[in-house]
Amino acid sequence: MFTRKKAKAEGGILETVKTVVYALLIAGVFRTLFFQPFWIPSGSMKDTLLIGDFLFVNKMAYGYSQYSCPFSMCPFSGRLLASEPERGDVVVFRHPVSGADFIKRLIGLPGDTVQMRGGRVILNGQEVPQEANGVFEETYERQGPMGQYPRCENGPVGEGGLCTSSRFTETLPNGVAHDVLNIDQNGFADNTDVFTVPPGHYFFMGDNRDNSQDSRFSQAVGGVGMVPAEYLIGRADRIMFSSAGRSMLYFWTWRADRFFKAVD
Repeated sequence: MFTRKKAKAEGGILETVKTVVYALLIAGVFRTLFFQPFWIPSGSMKDTLLIGDFLFVNKMAYGYSQYSCPFSMCPFSGRLLASEPERGDVVVFRHPVSGADFIKRLIGLPGDTVQMRGGRVILNGQEVPQEANGVFEETYERQGPMGQYPRCENGPVGEGGLCTSSRFTETLPNGVAHDVLNIDQNGFADNTDVFTVPPGHYFFMGDNRDNSQDSRFSQAVGGVGMVPAEYLIGRADRIMFSSAGRSMLYFWTWRADRFFKAVD
């Protein structure tokens, strides 16, 4: 009787282990093929995305890519399939040199010309309109797990002081409207040469225009440069959770107004 009970108990443990393993495998496949979690570590996309925002990246928005699933599970050797990314999408991609995950807004499509002139985007020779939209305000203090201080247009600002940036609403040619922030007047990347986006590549910019190492900067100096299509991971559609603290466990720093917020 003892042996039979012991065997039954061991069998129950084995079934539990198998269930957990299957669940992990399913979750792994789901993550690999469909969605990938992403935690915003920097302020380059303020005020669209804040440090501490947590979101899931829709990896099926553009189809499979080299980095969205194992080659053995993807047709056509893992090449990008399905729909073309749209101008204005907020996209997660792998840095072509470092392989680190980045999140920026898609501004230039293959064949486009992009230039910055006086802090305004010149897209295919036409200035992208901007309208003043008030001021973005935040507290000058360390933000997120990395403990970064924000950059302020009204700087220098003391610890705990009010940090502000001018905010504008920019409307792209396809009608996508989004906020952008300004910190510097005639900053280093406010005036650039004309960039021509090569076939199969994309031009990205951060919404926090004076605080983003994006396609305006070459890969040789740590910038993003032109991003090949196969490095795109997916589109950011919705913020699931947000915390302003150094840890997500600090519940008093949760931003409940950003839970399940759409990414515009």
